[in-house]
Amino acid sequence: MTLSHQPPIAAGDGATPRALLLAGGGMRVAYQAGAVKALVDAGLRFTHADGASGGTINLAALLSGVSVDDLCDRWRALSVKKFASLRPTADYLRAADLPALGSADNMVQYVYPSLGIDVGRIRAATGIDASFNVCRFDDKTVVPIPHRQLDLARLTAAASLPIFMPAVQAAGSTWTDAVWIKDTNLLACVERGARELWLVWCIGNTPVFHNGAFNQYVHMIEMSAVGALNWELATIADINTRIARGETVLGHREPIVVYVVKPEVPLPLDPDFYFGRIDAATLIDMGYGDACRLLRSMHPAPLDARATQMHAPGTGLSFRETMAGSLTLEGGDSRSDSASTDQFTMHAAIYIDDVAAFIADPEHKADLTGHIDSARFGEAVPAESGLFGLFVPSGDPALTFMMYELGFQHGGMRYYLAGKKRVRVGTLLKLWRETTTLYCTLHEGTDAGGRVLGSGILRLDASELFRLLGTVYATNADDKRTAAGVVWRFFKFFAAELVRTYVRQRPLVTARSA
Repeated sequence: MTLSHQPPIAAGDGATPRALLLAGGGMRVAYQAGAVKALVDAGLRFTHADGASGGTINLAALLSGVSVDDLCDRWRALSVKKFASLRPTADYLRAADLPALGSADNMVQYVYPSLGIDVGRIRAATGIDASFNVCRFDDKTVVPIPHRQLDLARLTAAASLPIFMPAVQAAGSTWTDAVWIKDTNLLACVERGARELWLVWCIGNTPVFHNGAFNQYVHMIEMSAVGALNWELATIADINTRIARGETVLGHREPIVVYVVKPEVPLPLDPDFYFGRIDAATLIDMGYGDACRLLRSMHPAPLDARATQMHAPGTGLSFRETMAGSLTLEGGDSRSDSASTDQFTMHAAIYIDDVAAFIADPEHKADLTGHIDSARFGEAVPAESGLFGLFVPSGDPALTFMMYELGFQHGGMRYYLAGKKRVRVGTLLKLWRETTTLYCTLHEGTDAGGRVLGSGILRLDASELFRLLGTVYATNADDKRTAAGVVWRFFKFFAAELVRTYVRQRPLVTARSA
């Protein structure tokens, strides 16, 4: 017998009727673990929850009693290549009758146990009213299965995307992923009493239509998922209009409010995750940062097609960089008078949305996501915000900076780490030291203007440099030739600046100095 328990996201009885909605997004839903961590860190708890497609994986783990921090750790440790499992060889010899390209075996035998998913504990969860959306193929309807009635077969079906995974037989019907009808179920939560909805959205939504069979399969999912969401948002807008006229609608007398956590540009697709061009730690950091951005603004989503719109990036570039060293905390922290030395590691993921625009920008700045490991502040502490700059003018033509900045929280306080590599005109003998040494100051607050709490040096060693090079890849490139071209353009710019600084030994020419 499984004992009842209250999951870490549950608000319990008598709380604000608030719902957490975890939509789909394939393996990329690692992003949701970071987003939910930010919401929980901010004190939000939920009376209702809803999962669809890939989002059912995270909801299942949370309702199993896995803490948000543990869920993030489990995603970081998960081998994403074990998501996929092949069918028996004989099945592929009968391609015309193939049920799917793969099977759900690894999902059930590896992914679910690795993420702590236990159907018995899901059914025993208290303090929250949750549902798992599955498509009942018999009548082509989406069924939000209450968590107390969930079974392993339909949990598996909820994330079994047609073509890639087979449909599931259960309870006398055929079941499959609901994403082709809807990728989240706002109205199911509204009908059950929730009036504040927090949706974590991973599906891309830009006007750009890409070539290629896989890209267009993704676009079909986007059209189905976003189209259904837009209809639900319009329905909620109509409900709110009726409430404003004095009606009681579905038991509600106050307007329904929707908040959407989403990336500013589309997340990398599953093949990028599968082949290591992005990792779970980075997706978690991205989700955390995007949720923090929403929490700072607290702007409800418009109840129309703008709710999940994202910027269409140009052809960009990404890489991951790890630097380690120590910080001397002057006074320890703002509540202590004793100085201390803290072993400190910065894990940074740099995303340049448009390489051409980045090079043309005199500041050469881009977004940075990441996390820190620290003896004082803890392991895998995600950044709320971040900034990267490459050969940023310093005001002195002989000196430019490589900038790495990130803000984070600990113990109810906010901190901001500002780091600079100092690239100064000089001989080649200085190149390695200057381009791998990050001089850091730790500030109290949300930017580099806050009181200085400490300083130190982080370094990129040779082994980490080789790992960094292995993470460089082009983003939003439709073909290999375009991808190679954008990587070449970035490294050409980078090399030209190093040659100017250390070979030609010429100061930076800016508009002001020209």
